[in-house]
Amino acid sequence: MTAHKSGDPTTLNRLYGRTQSRGLRKGQQELVDRFLPKIAVPDSGPVTARRLFGQDVPLHFEIGFGAGEHLAYRADLLPDHGFIGAEPFVNGVVGALAHVRDKGLGNVRIQLGDALEVLARVPDGALSFVYLLHPDPWPKARHAKRRMMNDGPLDLIAAKLKPGGEFRFGTDHDIYLQHALMVMRRHTHHFEWLVEGPHSWQQRPGGWCETRYEAKARRQGHEVWYFRYRRR
Repeated sequence: MTAHKSGDPTTLNRLYGRTQSRGLRKGQQELVDRFLPKIAVPDSGPVTARRLFGQDVPLHFEIGFGAGEHLAYRADLLPDHGFIGAEPFVNGVVGALAHVRDKGLGNVRIQLGDALEVLARVPDGALSFVYLLHPDPWPKARHAKRRMMNDGPLDLIAAKLKPGGEFRFGTDHDIYLQHALMVMRRHTHHFEWLVEGPHSWQQRPGGWCETRYEAKARRQGHEVWYFRYRRR
C-alpha cells in the first residue's frame, strides 16, 4: 500500500498486490457470503462506536490484521470494547471470521478492503488504540512510498486517536524497521514513544499476543521488534 502526504482519503493510498492467494473452500466462501455481511463495516458514512455496536465504547482499529489472531485475542480480552479490523486479503478475512464465529465475539466489525478508507471515516479523536503489526515491508527502495509507515497514514492515525490513545507497531524486517523509526522521528509532535530501555522493543508487551506470522518469523531466525506510542 502506498501513501501520500495529502490528507485527502481519495489520494492517500492505493492498494498493491494480490488480494487472494488460493481459492476458497465451500465453508470458507460461506463465511464470506453469509457471515461477513452481518459484521461488516458499512460501505459509507461515519464509522462510530454507536453506529457499529449500539453504544459508546472504546474503539480499537487494526490495520491489516493477517489471519485475525491478534484482533480476536484483543476482542476476547476486552469484551466491553469495540474492535474494527481491515484487511484486503480475503484469505486473511476468512481466518478472522472463523475466530469471531468460534469465539462468539460480538464486539468485532470487519472490512474486506482498504483500511485507510475506513479509518478516514472514523471521527477525529475517536480511537483508543490503533494496531499495525507486521505490515508488508516493500523492501525495495523504489517501493518505499507503498509502506504503511509513511507521513500520510501516520497523520491520519494521529488525527483519529484520542489524546492518550496508543499506536502499536511491530515488525521483523530490519529495512522496514529503519524506515519506520525515521518516519516516526518526524512525528514526535504527534506521538510519545513509550520506551524504558531495550526490553521495551525486544520483548512483547503484555496484552500483545504472538500471531502465526510472528511465530513463523522467529522460526526463520528473525528478530521481532515491538513499539508503543502514545498520542500527545
